[in-house]
Amino acid sequence: MQPVTALQSEYSLWWREPEAADAPDAASSSGVGFVPFSPLGKGFLTGKIDANTAFGKDDFRNVVPRFTEEDSPRQPGARRSRSTSIAEHKKVTPAQVALAWLLAQKPWIVPIPGTTKVSRMKEEILLRPRSS
Repeated sequence: MQPVTALQSEYSLWWREPEAADAPDAASSSGVGFVPFSPLGKGFLTGKIDANTAFGKDDFRNVVPRFTEEDSPRQPGARRSRSTSIAEHKKVTPAQVALAWLLAQKPWIVPIPGTTKVSRMKEEILLRPRSS
């Protein structure tokens, strides 16, 4: 039997449920890493999704309740508006703000963005500290 070494859970500026369950601190006190998936809120925090966004028929977001028309996050939200304002002020992308926020929460948090494009990967790499 192998010990648990990491807890993987959705966590972002948009989905903060792990905080309510104290999951990041519980993982740390157990000597387990915390690995958030969807740190960009399934694309919501990138600034690329709005009221006019239409997902392809095979896009998984079509079955995610937070993306239904009844509960549409495509309308301006306080967290997204604030992170977009910060991004504009800092001259970075909203995705970089969302990832930086997550990285600043706890030193043992290691987010795993579901990047599928090289340009997005390069954007995300810019957040990593550079060695001298």
